[in-house]
Amino acid sequence: MMKTPLIALAAGLMLGVCDKIVPGLFMGALAFGHMPVVFAPAGPMPSGIPNAEKARVRAEYAQNKVDRQTLLESEIGSYHSPGTCTFYGTANSNQMMMEMMGLHVPNSAFINPGTKLRQALDRAAVHRVAEIGPAGNDYRPLGRCVDEKAVVNAAVGLLATGGSTNHAIHLPAMARAAGVIFDWNDLSDLSGVVPLIAQVYPNGAGDVNHFHNAGGMGFVIGELLEAGLAHGDILTVARGGFSDYAKEPGLEGDELVWREVGPSGDDTMLRPVANPFKEDGGMRLLEGNLGRACFKTSAVDESRWQIEAPCRVFEDQAAVAEAFKAGELDRDVVVVVRFQGPRANGMPELHKLTPPLGVLQDRGFKVALVTDGRMSGASGKVPAAIHCTPEALGGGPLSRLRDGDMVRLCAVNGTLSTDADLSVRDPAPDPAPESGTGRELFGMLRHLADGAEQGASAMLASGGM
Repeated sequence: MMKTPLIALAAGLMLGVCDKIVPGLFMGALAFGHMPVVFAPAGPMPSGIPNAEKARVRAEYAQNKVDRQTLLESEIGSYHSPGTCTFYGTANSNQMMMEMMGLHVPNSAFINPGTKLRQALDRAAVHRVAEIGPAGNDYRPLGRCVDEKAVVNAAVGLLATGGSTNHAIHLPAMARAAGVIFDWNDLSDLSGVVPLIAQVYPNGAGDVNHFHNAGGMGFVIGELLEAGLAHGDILTVARGGFSDYAKEPGLEGDELVWREVGPSGDDTMLRPVANPFKEDGGMRLLEGNLGRACFKTSAVDESRWQIEAPCRVFEDQAAVAEAFKAGELDRDVVVVVRFQGPRANGMPELHKLTPPLGVLQDRGFKVALVTDGRMSGASGKVPAAIHCTPEALGGGPLSRLRDGDMVRLCAVNGTLSTDADLSVRDPAPDPAPESGTGRELFGMLRHLADGAEQGASAMLASGGM
C-alpha cells in the first residue's frame, strides 16, 4: 500500500478581504506562527453611483417613497463589478489594518482588480512569500511579525481613518491569538491621542477609491510615522520595513516601483496630522448600569453625542422596521435592540436599522440606538451604543429594560445608563435558539462564545488558542 507523503508547509498566502474572513485567516495563520504569511487583497471595485444618491434612495425606500425595483437598481449601480464594495466598512478596514501591521506588499490594499498594477502586486506577493520562507536568508515568520506594536499600529490606523466598528471585536480576538491582551480601554485611550485624518464614506462623501487617489494608506502611514503615532520598527513582510508602506506603487513599463506620495490630493478626504478633521479618533467607551459599549463619534455630529429619551425595546431589527412604518417611533426615542449578542444569535450586523433611524433624526427627533449587536460599516450619523456587554442573553442589563425607561447615552463623559432600578426586575426570558438554514450547526459555537470585548470567540472561550 502506498503511503501519502507528509507535506511540510513552508509559507502561506492569505486571500481574503471581507468582514470576518481576514480576522479568521489571521487567527488561523497564527496557529502556525512559524510560517511566513503574506496577505494578498483583491482591491475595491471601481466607484459606482455617488454615495449621497445611494443613501437618498435607501432613505426613500424606508419611507415607501420608492419601490423595491428602484432600490435594487440603485444597489446594483453601487455594487456592480468584481472587487470589494467601495464604502469604508469592514472589508476595506481589514485591508487598512493589514497595511498597518505590515502584512501586505506595501500599499496594495486599494488597487482595483483587473488592472496591470493589481496583477503586478499579486505577483510580488507570491514572490515575496517565497523569499521570506525558512529556506531563504530573510526568514520572517508571522509569529515574529505580529507583536504588541503591530496590534497598536492596527488600532491607530483604525482610529486615524474612522474604520469599521467591527474591529472593536475583531482586533481583541486577533490580538489574543498572538498572545496579546487588547481591550476597549486600550482602544478608547488610543482614541484620545490619535487624530482623525481621513473621512471616507459613510463618514465622508468620497469612497475608498477617492481615498486612495488622494494619497491613501501611503499618506496616512507617512503622517502617522512622522508624528510618532505609529511604531516604525515593526517586522514587516516587506524587504525595507514599515517605512516602505508610506510609498505608493506604480508601473514603469512592466516593472513595479514605489514612489513618494506627497501631500494630500484632496483635503476633503485626507488631511495631515497637524490639521485633522477631529482631534481624536472617535471611538469612545461608554460605561454604566447598562454595561460597556462602543460609540463611534467620528461619524456623528457632536451635537448628538448626548441623548436622553424614553426607550422602546425590540428583540430583532424587523420589529423596528414595522414600528417605524406604523409611525410608532415618531418621537424622541432610544431604540433598544437586544438578544443580538455573540451567544444569542451570533451577532448579525444590524444594517437595516440605519435608514429608518436616520429618517427619524432628519425629521428633527432625538434618536439613538442601544444594542448588544453590531453595526459595522453601517455605523453612521445616528448615535449608537453598540456591542453592549454583558449581552442580554442570560440576564444582562438590557434584558431588564422596559418600554418607557429613560436611557442616557453620553459620549462626552462616557456613560450609558438608565434611571430605572434594574436590580428589582426579572430579566426578559431568553429567546428560543434560531433554527433553519444550518443555524443548528453552530449552536455549540454560540454557546461557547465569550463577550464582545474579548472578541466574541468560541475558540478562546473553550480554552483554545
